[in-house]
Amino acid sequence: MEHPRPYADSRPLVIEELELSGPGAGQVLVEIAGAGLCHSDLSVIDGSRPRVMPMVMGHEASGVVRELGPGVRDLTVGDHIVFSFVPVCGHCLACATGRPALCENGARANAAGTLLGASRHFKNAAGQTLNHHLGVSGFSEFTVAAQESLVKIDPGLSLQVAAVFGCAVMTGVGAVVNTARVEPGTSVAVFGLGGVGLSAVLGARALGAYPIVAVDLFESKLELARKLGATHTVNAGDDDPVQAVQDLTAGGAHYCFESVGNERALVQSYQATRRGGMTVTIGLPHPSKQFTISAVSLVAEERTVKGSYMGSAVPRRDIPRYIALYQAGLLPVDLLLTRVITLDEINPSFDALAKGEAVRQVIQFG
Repeated sequence: MEHPRPYADSRPLVIEELELSGPGAGQVLVEIAGAGLCHSDLSVIDGSRPRVMPMVMGHEASGVVRELGPGVRDLTVGDHIVFSFVPVCGHCLACATGRPALCENGARANAAGTLLGASRHFKNAAGQTLNHHLGVSGFSEFTVAAQESLVKIDPGLSLQVAAVFGCAVMTGVGAVVNTARVEPGTSVAVFGLGGVGLSAVLGARALGAYPIVAVDLFESKLELARKLGATHTVNAGDDDPVQAVQDLTAGGAHYCFESVGNERALVQSYQATRRGGMTVTIGLPHPSKQFTISAVSLVAEERTVKGSYMGSAVPRRDIPRYIALYQAGLLPVDLLLTRVITLDEINPSFDALAKGEAVRQVIQFG
């Protein structure tokens, strides 16, 4: 069941003191420094993305290692880290064939609300065990995570900026770099300009795509897209986005990215892709939604439709790379941050996200 807005009234997150057990074998205690508010969190709040409840939410986060469990490798106390919201086991078929975003053991743990290895570490005052959100639970001052969920980063990077690399940047830039493998000089259109869609714009610019067309309903997001590298923008409320993209790209974009999480936007993205082109869907629509396209066009026009989860990323490879590009001035990720908030502002901030008034809001702890 989907819940009505404002979520601050209908579906507020509850802020309370919890008991957190220490790290076990292969696990790490992390003090959270920054946690981003993402549409994937919002889809849990509004009921369109069911998860096991009750849950300590938050999946895009950064922090500092405070304690190591037995057997932890490659991390030390004081290290700065970014979370990967899929824990990468390293030995399932997906991991062994170079597709860790599809880690089978990680997906199983995430669906069950546990860490990799099936443990849970939060309890409330009544002694009830709470579930973890995608192995992260970043809306908590402290959390315990599997070492496979953590990526060590440069300690010189702002931890509030670093948080955004854990989902928005890894997913959006990764969709362009890893899933689509966009080539320089090819045309790109991005439908939906949240943190992930705008990160796709950043990735397209970094790879030298041209033109880069950004599509959304909000002028503020279109303006930001232009700052981030979009060469053209289309307000889908004023113009037919399919026709506009076709006109701007001489018949359709080589690559279209849908990051709305809406089946209608996915159909529009497909229609705006040129013959021989690729449509990449990044958003997460409700599981019951379907989309329909011309079946013959896949063959007669050699079209490709691809899904991209977590940017088809290898987190320990990609997050440090994207951070290095940011530090070199090639991925101005800090422009995605609408504002830094405190934990007690979380419910109205999710309503601002739902209304399109914010791109990325990051909770700062401490």
